[in-house]
Amino acid sequence: MPTFCRHNRFIERCPICRQTLPGYEEQEPSASASSPGASTAGTSSRRAPSGRAPRARGQRVGVSVRRELRASDDGYRSSLLPGLRASADAQRLAEEIAFSSGRLLALGSQPPGLYGDARALAERDLERATWACFLIAYFCPLEGPEPFAGIRMALGSERGELVDLEGIPLGPRTSHEAARGGETLRAYRAWAAQSGSQARAFLGDGSWSPQRRFERIFERLALPGLKRAARYELLLLLGALAIYELEPDGLHAAGAGAVSAGDATTLAAKRVFGIGDPINLDRRAAALARALAVPIGALDLALANWGSDERATLGFAPDTRDAAAFERARQALGL
Repeated sequence: MPTFCRHNRFIERCPICRQTLPGYEEQEPSASASSPGASTAGTSSRRAPSGRAPRARGQRVGVSVRRELRASDDGYRSSLLPGLRASADAQRLAEEIAFSSGRLLALGSQPPGLYGDARALAERDLERATWACFLIAYFCPLEGPEPFAGIRMALGSERGELVDLEGIPLGPRTSHEAARGGETLRAYRAWAAQSGSQARAFLGDGSWSPQRRFERIFERLALPGLKRAARYELLLLLGALAIYELEPDGLHAAGAGAVSAGDATTLAAKRVFGIGDPINLDRRAAALARALAVPIGALDLALANWGSDERATLGFAPDTRDAAAFERARQALGL
């Protein structure tokens, strides 16, 4: 089975990571490549087209550098985490799973802030509660003492009217792009209107199981500007808060186009599970969730946080923790 490295290449073809393969020996440059004048002139006069527009003289090229978080290889190996080679990486993933699982437990028992308001509101105004959850998932809670400040601004009037989105603060997992304005919110409203209401759109077919409902609605929510993270978080919230019967049936890793756009969960999953195919990512994620006895929905935020410089708390205390899940992770992962 081909293995992807941390540079998103087959490990055998990566000039850096292939050096870690057993039996690898650095080869000397070939004579043809090192002989003076052999190909230097040819390559300087004729170059393969790069597909990029020529750069004007004096134009500066911006370089984006992302801090590499992977620890050095210390001999760690786990069949559940085939992409990891360091116990520190596995330990950090266990901690993020404990945080994310603890968050889901709190959402089901004592949800803080606007989460709790949405669940209480659902008893008397299901449409308004659903709209609040959509805005939470779309804008994402902020880090700091007022995590829901931007989302409360976006809630607008009691009738849930769309408000001016300019200047609304955005959380670390936001799906909103200023250039789109209210396009995505209008697309969501139109999507719900096709079913007659948000409630009918999220109920779907009454014969569906919670897992089937999650899968089908996740597919239907592929709206302009609504990224995978926001779609997954919205359905996860609505299910965890018991507003609708929704339960994740998998990780729903993003396809190649969305990965290039930077879906944090999918990018981290590729590193952790050592493979790039979305179907196999889902399978390996499901196997990990079963081994740790945690909801597979907990892996969405856990993987995104594991691959990030900082933990996104999404309105929860940074020390939120499912201690039992952490101990199960330590045992299952051999830490």
